Amino acid sequence: MSAMRPVILLTGSPGVGKSTIIKRIAELVAGGAAGFYTREVSRNQERVGFEIVTLDGARSTLAVTGADHSLSNHVPFGDFTINLDAMEQLAVPALQQAAAAGKIVVIDEIGPMQIFSRSFCQVIAHILDDDRIAVIGTIVERPYAFADAVKQHPRVTTIHVSVENRDSIASKIYSEIAGHDYEIP
Repeated sequence: MSAMRPVILLTGSPGVGKSTIIKRIAELVAGGAAGFYTREVSRNQERVGFEIVTLDGARSTLAVTGADHSLSNHVPFGDFTINLDAMEQLAVPALQQAAAAGKIVVIDEIGPMQIFSRSFCQVIAHILDDDRIAVIGTIVERPYAFADAVKQHPRVTTIHVSVENRDSIASKIYSEIAGHDYEIP
């Protein structure tokens, strides 16, 4: 029986480089990882939303500024309208497929927009409870009940990312993951 696989979640201030680190690790493990990352969408140097991008290149709008009533399954969040269909139809299946294929599950991020999706929270709980599944991801630093519970899960190791340590974290995490029985190049 193989050892319990790691769940490593990066936390820290917005914009410090957490998503960049996750993308770097996903590149290092090449085809050994699957899941999604969240990308800021800007227009004229102003943030106008976010999109979900799977590691195989599929994308969908996660959130847009202002009210967008053309979205059939949406919730308001501050200045944004969150597209829950992006979570339900793209992010959740990407995580389920990654876990079923035995790949390293990439989750960027477990944050306030994503946790509006009940099925996202359910799949995260399932993944955390299965010690055969490795995870690299990001999680919101501010307190949110679901995110706080994830941080307290016995399998989870959180790493606080700062300007000082962000350049060395990807190789450290890669080394931790490569120490397990994956087919990593």
